[in-house]
Amino acid sequence: MLSFRDTIHVVGALLIILGLSVFLCLPVSLYYTDQQHMPILYSGMVIILIGFLSWLARPRGGARINKRTGYLIVTMGWLAISGFAMLPYLFSGSILSIADAFFECMSGFTTTGASILTDIESVSPSILFWRSLTQWIGGMGIIVLSVAILPLLGIGGIELFVAEAPGPTSDKIHPRIQETAKRLWFVYVGLTALLFLGLCISGMTRFDAINHAFTTMATGGFSTKNASIAHWDTPMIQYLLIIFMFLAGTNFTIIYYFTTGRFRRAWKSTEFRAYTLGMILASGIAVALLFLFKNDYSEKIFRDALFQVASVVTTTGFVSADYTTWGYLLTFFFFLLMFTGGSAGSTAGGIKTIRHLVFLKNSYLEFKRILHPRAVIRIKLDHQVVAPRILTHILVFLLVYLASFVVGTLVLTALGMDIISSAGAVATCLGNVGPGLGTVGPVSNFAATPDVAKWTLSILMLLGRLELFTVLVLFTPFYWRAN
Repeated sequence: MLSFRDTIHVVGALLIILGLSVFLCLPVSLYYTDQQHMPILYSGMVIILIGFLSWLARPRGGARINKRTGYLIVTMGWLAISGFAMLPYLFSGSILSIADAFFECMSGFTTTGASILTDIESVSPSILFWRSLTQWIGGMGIIVLSVAILPLLGIGGIELFVAEAPGPTSDKIHPRIQETAKRLWFVYVGLTALLFLGLCISGMTRFDAINHAFTTMATGGFSTKNASIAHWDTPMIQYLLIIFMFLAGTNFTIIYYFTTGRFRRAWKSTEFRAYTLGMILASGIAVALLFLFKNDYSEKIFRDALFQVASVVTTTGFVSADYTTWGYLLTFFFFLLMFTGGSAGSTAGGIKTIRHLVFLKNSYLEFKRILHPRAVIRIKLDHQVVAPRILTHILVFLLVYLASFVVGTLVLTALGMDIISSAGAVATCLGNVGPGLGTVGPVSNFAATPDVAKWTLSILMLLGRLELFTVLVLFTPFYWRAN
């Protein structure tokens, strides 16, 4: 049965966590004396109060979350936290429009990285910290965090983890789902701390380092500088970020295997090898070779090529150079990369490498089936047969993804945006990438887009972050029918 009381109760707990997270910005405001401590304090108190009142809707006997309720909780939870996360922006006056503030928050929690801020460096440090923190929280998913913490409140269940965890697979590293969530978060926190130290050693200030550590591991792409990573034209910083963008786009279960010494088990993953050798290295080298053929080659060009490939494939969205000035061929190549994505079980968005693998294998084997119509030819991945149900799920996902892209592009063009900018905006928001094409390219932002377009793109961000079905299933008539 679908339980609205369970939904309100759990969303209330999420808002309490969100409100407590807002208070983390208070020390930043006091340290930099940016006069934003009162707006931050008011924002946190309002969110906690509303969250507590919602949490009081606790059902008798504790929350019992089934799969149907889990999908509703995840969708409503994401909308609620994105809505209430606007308060620091609105109360501080950093963003005045509700459409702009919601867009910025949805972009943060979905780790898209698209922004409406035209002068980032003029924004108060504490608000910039909150902006980066929204991405870090959204990176692994506030629901997964809650699965690790909320059992203390009598709430929990695999339904939340399955509904929210990014990607078509969710390998367990521990029989108990709470322990799995905790260990993945330990990896997430550990890598964030390691990157923070590396960026400090490389020359960033501590404030810039913590913000970029947050947004890199979340594959979010929010920066504290108007020029993004191009502000630091330093090989050490940019190569360090390339490495950690790659790690953030890797299945965190694979990273956990590496940290525990199970190297052979990690490398046996077909998806990991395809992601490493195909998506990142091959694409980066291909871009660099195109520059070489034009007799325009240097270490910086190779670095920019590899950086931008890693940034787009992992859907991080950092910018070290404007790839739209590299010619039509490379611009179109980067547009195609927006439809790739990192590994399943990572913080990256997009379609995901494993879906591409299954689709390509099935397409290749279809030629064999034509020649041998009576043969039973199954798809195998990592020496395991891909179940027909999973294959159907992936094929339908790709079809719905394409349909969402087409419909979104039609809506934006109907609102007056040119076709290049519309297609780029929809592709980057649906894939949670960040920079698009045209007027929303790498050196531009979404400030000039119409408000209706911002609301539309915010919905697309949510669809992409929650893997389409989690949200769209709520609009099917059989979801609301009683069992």
